[in-house]
Amino acid sequence: MPVSIAISDLSWALPNGRALFSNLDLSFGPERAGLVGRNGVGKSTLLKLIAGEIAAARGSVSANGKLGVLRQSVQIGASDTVADLLGVRAPLEVLARAARGEAREADLAEADWTLEARINTALARVGLSTSLGAKVAALSGGQRTRASLAALIFAEPDFLLLDEPTNNLDREGRQAVIDLLGAWRGGAIVVSHDRELLDTMDAIVELNSLGAARYGGNWSAYRVRKEQELAAAQRDLDDAENRVALVARVSQERAERQAKRDRGGKRKAMRGDAPKILLGMMKNNAENTSGENARIAERKQACACHGVGDGQ
Repeated sequence: MPVSIAISDLSWALPNGRALFSNLDLSFGPERAGLVGRNGVGKSTLLKLIAGEIAAARGSVSANGKLGVLRQSVQIGASDTVADLLGVRAPLEVLARAARGEAREADLAEADWTLEARINTALARVGLSTSLGAKVAALSGGQRTRASLAALIFAEPDFLLLDEPTNNLDREGRQAVIDLLGAWRGGAIVVSHDRELLDTMDAIVELNSLGAARYGGNWSAYRVRKEQELAAAQRDLDDAENRVALVARVSQERAERQAKRDRGGKRKAMRGDAPKILLGMMKNNAENTSGENARIAERKQACACHGVGDGQ
């Protein structure tokens, strides 16, 4: 069965009650997907929910396949070595005893003779050249990130969950991560602001306060689509504003004509040129017409804002 992650009706809120996302539905297959959005929108939180590190308030996350998670910060003990980070200290000691001729029969039965080759492959893929006995705490931030990536690769996951993997890396380290993801054929969800890294993606998922939108292609393709969407939205806004202005102008002209007619009627009344019953009818008609004009103007403005006809 292909690797996949399915998110259904997922909701999450901050302790202060502010919702980061509600009723979120997403799915990921064996693809490299960049997760983007403004700071604070919930990208890292979504990765934690997928990884099972926190529980959703509502909804579900299901993963078919083994997940490998790269966190922005890793808790490292003062004595932890690169071998500890990869989880290979004990099996390496077995191989060392075998090399010295001190291994027991049980050790030889458990020995992984491909271990060193697989470790070297993982380190090479992220461009890290350091001894397995090196203390992780003594490594630079970039070396530590690469060592963590090497540990992920060594574990052979089906899906990578990477949160800002190129932060704190020098140019060589960044290129190693970009090359790694460029050649990755499993699934990957990558939170990043690194445009060069995002250009290696198969899809971009934009997370916002209203939900999420998926765009096929890499970062460059996503930017083209976004510019097209923004241009279309601006045209719609301009059109709506023009309709509102037109309705306002027509309504004003109608009100001015009615006011002119009303003034003419008042002048006739003052001269006594019209019978009282006719004057009363003119007054009522003027009041009714003014009220109807106001209601028509209100309907026209409402329709113009919503992009529909005015019903007249």
